[in-house]
Amino acid sequence: MLALSRKKNEALVINNDIEITILEIKGEQVKIGITAPKEVPVYRKEVYMQIQKANEEATTTEGIEALNELLS
Repeated sequence: MLALSRKKNEALVINNDIEITILEIKGEQVKIGITAPKEVPVYRKEVYMQIQKANEEATTTEGIEALNELLS
């Protein structure tokens, strides 16, 4: 993990086309802005983990069997 220090209104750039800017700092909360191409999905980690779990559950044997039944 790369750890960087940034102040309000400072930014960092990832892969030439993603920019993350520190918008506001209040106590222990930091508000960031993300500029990225539309084809790059951006999720909060907890949402991303829920999506991954749902995808994993959908690919279980039961899910595949249910899909096969629908297609039969």
